[in-house]
Formats: sequence, structure tokens, C-alpha cells
Amino acid sequence: MNKNYEIIIYTSNDCNFCNSAKELLKNKKLTYKEINISKDQNLKKEMLDKTNGLMTVPQIFINSKHIGGYDELNKLETTKKLDDIINK
Repeated sequence: MNKNYEIIIYTSNDCNFCNSAKELLKNKKLTYKEINISKDQNLKKEMLDKTNGLMTVPQIFINSKHIGGYDELNKLETTKKLDDIINK
């Protein structure tokens, strides 16, 4: 698997979908950078700017491309497209 990928996941405290997304990535042995927006308004604003105002978490980016939330990540995994994105 290509190690030249970057995954960023915006999360908040007590977020089950965030935990599910991180678990999916861990199970695939993919590294990611987690940015918790719970207590930092600047990080929350950064996420809102990058997602065109989407306020739900998680918000996931792979190689600077906005993937969406857990449902979108899970769909990429179940359709075997996540590996294609990571290996580009």
C-alpha cells in the first residue's frame, strides 16, 4: 500500500461516527491526523471553510480531497474504492 497519502479527520468529543471512522482507518492500518474541534473555535472555522459550511463531524479529507463523513468513508470501503484513492 502506498505510504504517500495524507488523511485528515476533523472530530469532536463523544462522537460515535468519529470513533467509527477512526476504527475503520485503524483496521486498514492507515495513519491519519486527527483534528479535534471541540474546544478550539479556530479549528472549527478551519473545518467549516474547508467543507463549505458543513458542521457535522467527522469530516474526512484524503490527499486534500474532501471525502465527507463516516457514511461516505464506509461506502468507499465497502465498494473497494478507498484503496484506489489511497494508492493514487
